[in-house]
Amino acid sequence: MSDHDVKQFVHEGFVRIDNAFSRELADTGRKILWRDTGCDPDDPSTWTKPVVRLGEYSDPCFRDAVNTPVLHEAFDRLVGKGRWLPRYSLGTFPVRFPAADDPGDSGWHVDASFPGDDPADYMQWRVNIHSRGRALLMLFLFSDVTELDAPTRIRVGSHLDVARILKGAGVAGLSFMDLARELIATEGREQVLAIGKAGTVYLCHPFLAHAAQPHRGSNPRFLAQPPLIPAEEFHLDRKDGTYCPVEAAIRLGLGLS
Repeated sequence: MSDHDVKQFVHEGFVRIDNAFSRELADTGRKILWRDTGCDPDDPSTWTKPVVRLGEYSDPCFRDAVNTPVLHEAFDRLVGKGRWLPRYSLGTFPVRFPAADDPGDSGWHVDASFPGDDPADYMQWRVNIHSRGRALLMLFLFSDVTELDAPTRIRVGSHLDVARILKGAGVAGLSFMDLARELIATEGREQVLAIGKAGTVYLCHPFLAHAAQPHRGSNPRFLAQPPLIPAEEFHLDRKDGTYCPVEAAIRLGLGLS
């Protein structure tokens, strides 16, 4: 990961890594996912839902995909050596199929990272200014994704707006839904699409606003969206000034650097 990549991450909220894991791993993983969708890859008449959600997978192909040297080096650069926990699985997988209907989950949001009063209710999960529980949002492409294949939409630089929104919410932060309602502040941001070949990974700031969209192509989209878990809490006032890029971006949004 170059210094330019790190600067892009701080200012734009994401960096794209091509060939982060091999196409062979993507192909193997996709076969497992196809099996669990209950759909026939050769028979589009069986693709009856716009999205099928699959859980965590710890098969060797998924473990190997998230533990490549290039990704570990990127985690060290963006989060800091010793400041993130290794992953031994990947998930969840929202598998998106070509469909005329809206999938019903295409609203702009920031992924929540720690539970609220009811841990079983994700809408009550929360996000705070220290990004408790999440070091990165990651998008692992297990299929080729073009502009038509329901790529994730990203609002460039929206993580800076979200830092300002969260500033006054303190340690408790905001719930998933409360924060989603505040994302009107990000509407003027440039939009890009998370496209790429199988094996591409987007490493995103945990505050980045993003959204799904309907699938207008012909090939189902396979993508994992796991968090990278921090090993320690992020700090915005380190005495030695050794801020990792995730922290530096939050400080930039708050006008501290």
